[in-house]
Amino acid sequence: MEKGWAELGIVIRKRRKTDGLTQEQLAERADSHWTYISEIENGHRNPSINLLRRLAKGLSVPLSELIAEAERASNQAMP
Repeated sequence: MEKGWAELGIVIRKRRKTDGLTQEQLAERADSHWTYISEIENGHRNPSINLLRRLAKGLSVPLSELIAEAERASNQAMP
């Protein structure tokens, strides 16, 4: 798994928990399945751009913000 995808999953999990949502609730908002959300959050799946858009909408945040936050986290983790 490419590091940027893992970071994006971490950002999605953090946002979801901050919003007080379960994986099931976010999956419902994003028209997905909770197991797929889990796999994204754990860095085991690379979501499509369409699913990322739905996830961002479900989290009430612009997709660009999710990506920027993941990029910042990824850059901080680099040696």
